[in-house]
Amino acid sequence: MFVVKPEQAGERVDRFIALHSGGLSRSRVKTLIEAGHLTRDGQSVTEPAETVKAGQSYSLSVPSAVPAVPEGEAMAFDIYYEDNDLLVLNKPAGLVVHPAPGNETGTLVNGLVAHCGDSLQGIGGQKRPGIVHRLDKDTSGLMVVAKTEKAHLALSEDFAARRIDRAYLALCWGCPAPAEGDFEGNIGRDKRDRKRMTITPRSGKWALTHYKTLKNFQGSASLVTCKLATGRTHQIRVHFSAHGYPLIGDPVYLRRIPAVAKGFSATARAAALDFPRQALHATRLGFTHPRTGEALLFEAPAPDDMVQLAEMLEA
Repeated sequence: MFVVKPEQAGERVDRFIALHSGGLSRSRVKTLIEAGHLTRDGQSVTEPAETVKAGQSYSLSVPSAVPAVPEGEAMAFDIYYEDNDLLVLNKPAGLVVHPAPGNETGTLVNGLVAHCGDSLQGIGGQKRPGIVHRLDKDTSGLMVVAKTEKAHLALSEDFAARRIDRAYLALCWGCPAPAEGDFEGNIGRDKRDRKRMTITPRSGKWALTHYKTLKNFQGSASLVTCKLATGRTHQIRVHFSAHGYPLIGDPVYLRRIPAVAKGFSATARAAALDFPRQALHATRLGFTHPRTGEALLFEAPAPDDMVQLAEMLEA
């Protein structure tokens, strides 16, 4: 039961309910109102834009979450942390995060539906995991996934407000100059190829990537760590490619054999040119737990394929 105080009079009812619901998003509340789940003093309310008046009493009925549309599929996950609100896992390269045309099964979401089972409390009315952020199919590393609507909303807000501590490891062609610095530039969809992102000076969204070179391989490649000040699609891949240091193995932003590849032995050069994915790994993830307020920090070392490639480049 939600009773309107004098100072709250005049607010939209969907905003009023969302602010006092204890974790429902405004969009979820709007959907519930339009579906007839809100009453005012016993009378049904179906207009989310209705303004509230002092003394009115509202009651919202939230139906039980229905089974998720993606079917659960048993998968083995490298879980770093899990409780009733969320989980943190180390996603392997090659795993698609969310079902989509052409990838309806075998995704991270399918696996999480099976793994979490009844611990999924419902997000948007469905028993599904809340994907707060995504990693590309062939990018490995740490992800946080919400189990509840409240956790999903809080984590989404933290990502949007850039309160998340994220760092990546990458192997790139060439040696960034200077060895430590920033790559900045608006990123938007490539008009000539909608599957690619590109630097768009007069449009797109502002993006900033901090990088630091950790190791130089014979002047022809580098191991770098990257911290994101923003979270744009393909941000690291686009920024490094645009500045002349494309990621090793990148199937989208590496269009030709880099001239610096000549600096390697035939064996090392072949290993780098034949690397089957972008050499990018989400190695660090830190955030505030949405319920307890505890600061959580996780680190996942580089996966075996990147370690083995680095060893070959160093030999």
